[in-house]
Parts: sequence; structure tokens; C-alpha cells
Amino acid sequence: MTRRAHAFWLETPGRGAIREVELPAPGPDEVLVRSLFSGVSRGTETLVFDGRVPENQYAAMRAPFQEGDFPGPVKYGYLSVGVVEEGPEGLLGRTVFCLHPHQTRYVVPAAAVTPVPPDVPAGRAVLTGTVETAVNALWDAAPLVGDRVTVVGGGMVGCSVAALLARFPGVRVQLVDADPARAEVAEALGVGFASPADALGDRDLVVHASATEEGLARSLELLRPEGTVVELSWYGDRRVALPLGEAFHSRRLTVRGSQVGTVSPARAGTRTYADRLALALDLLADPALDALVTGESAFAELPDILPKLASGDLPALCHRIRYGDDD
Repeated sequence: MTRRAHAFWLETPGRGAIREVELPAPGPDEVLVRSLFSGVSRGTETLVFDGRVPENQYAAMRAPFQEGDFPGPVKYGYLSVGVVEEGPEGLLGRTVFCLHPHQTRYVVPAAAVTPVPPDVPAGRAVLTGTVETAVNALWDAAPLVGDRVTVVGGGMVGCSVAALLARFPGVRVQLVDADPARAEVAEALGVGFASPADALGDRDLVVHASATEEGLARSLELLRPEGTVVELSWYGDRRVALPLGEAFHSRRLTVRGSQVGTVSPARAGTRTYADRLALALDLLADPALDALVTGESAFAELPDILPKLASGDLPALCHRIRYGDDD
């Protein structure tokens, strides 16, 4: 019997649709996963949705189970949580996370899924990929006990970084965002909040995640001499001007890039991608991270929801997609 499922495809930039897809029967080392939730990574996925992936980044931006090519048609996404319906006995019936696009059911190698710990609700586990990005960023940044740290940009990634920093002993964290509504999220995460104009200065470390030129410039202004900005924003095909004149050199400032595609060199010799993913899932036992999920829609609504997320008409950190048996 042919197995069928439904998947969200970006048909052309700015327009998506749900397609019926055929599933292969799982082999001995594969699993069939029934989706419970997936998450829309508002930064990266909306850039993909708008067709703003630079051609020279097509290979680097491929998701693990992507089908098609940029700018479209393409099946893209990487925050999926589901239940194993068929597969090895140790995984059967387990709730798992997978770096898979938005799809009702899918077949992948058993090694591509990571069991969700019992104390992490499936709905929160959609944040795994974003918390994994935050883990890698903090391996790159290497904050020290007692550091004064600012996160500029209260989006999904910035808030995840702030949430993890709040657990460091003696670290004083401030989340900075132009949207005053982010103050409520900061409070839930246990960190301070300020507008860009009121942000504290003389910071040892600034993590920039606003994806704006103004945010990056403000990040440099907030540093103490010899401080570091860790840049997490991805700008797609936009060019960004960086103020490297004025006091940049005399204050001996550092701007360092970080991204999740490679395990941080600080841990590459001792940690694998699987280790990093498992750590992110363990960290998601903290219920404070529920504050990052700011909306939910049914899978069938995804073609109408993504344009609103991309335009900003629907403000969100992580927008969660809910699946049911009728999908």
C-alpha cells in the first residue's frame, strides 16, 4: 500500500502550498515519524520564503532533509517534533526531534532523530534547533563568571541566548530590543531589559542577533575596551555597513561571527553535532523557555501564516505549527 503524507512547499518566493507526497516504507535502520509540532524559525525561514538567500549560499543554507532548490520550489524547515510509529524497538513510540521540514509524516534514518527527554513537553521541543544555536554561540563567546553581557535583538535566537546566559553564575544579562513588548519575555527569562537608547554600556560581551545594521553599530558602542561582539545575525542578500572608524581600533574591539552549521572550534575536538543537540534538549527542561513560543496555528494554515510572519503583520518569536491525524 502506498503511504501518503502532506508537506509544505515554497512554490515561488512569497507563495507556499501544501502538497501530497509519497512515503517509502521504512528500512531496518529507518523510522516513520508522525508529526506533532513543528516550529517556524522566523529569521531564516522568512528569508527563504522571500527568496533572499544569496546564490553563493545555496549550498551552505541547505537544510538536512530539504527537497528542491532555492529560490524555489523548495521544501524547507528544520524544527520538527513527532512520535516514532515504525522503527527500531528502542525508538518505537518515543517522542523525537528531527531537523525536518514541515510535513505530517516522514521517513528518515533512525540516527537523524533525537529522543526528547520525558521532562520536556513536545510543544516546547520545537525550540531545540534554536537553543542549539544558542549553545554554539556561547561556546564561541565563552562568557566568564561575573561578566556583564548584553544581547541585542530579542528575537528567537537572541532570547534563547539570554535564557542560557541567565544560568551563568554572577553574569549580569541585559536584553536590548526596540520593541517594548519584549520586556515581558525578558522578565519571564529572568534577565533585564532596555531599549537601545537606554542600554547599559561598558559590557564585556555583546551578542548581536537583531539582524539590523543599527543593532550591530549599537552593539559596538556598548562594549568596554577590548570587548567582543559575537554576531549571530544572518542578513541574507543584504549588505551591512560597520563603523570601523572612530574608536574601533583604539578601543581594540572584536567582532566575531558564529553560526550553527559547524560545531564551535572551542568544542569541536570533544563534542559532536549529536552531543550539541542532546544538550539543547536537556536545557529545554526549563519551563521559562515557553515564553519563546508566541503563537500556534494548524498545519493547514501554514500557506497563509508564513506570508504574515515574513511581512511582520504577525509578530512572533517562535510560531508553532500543530498537526492532527486529519492532516
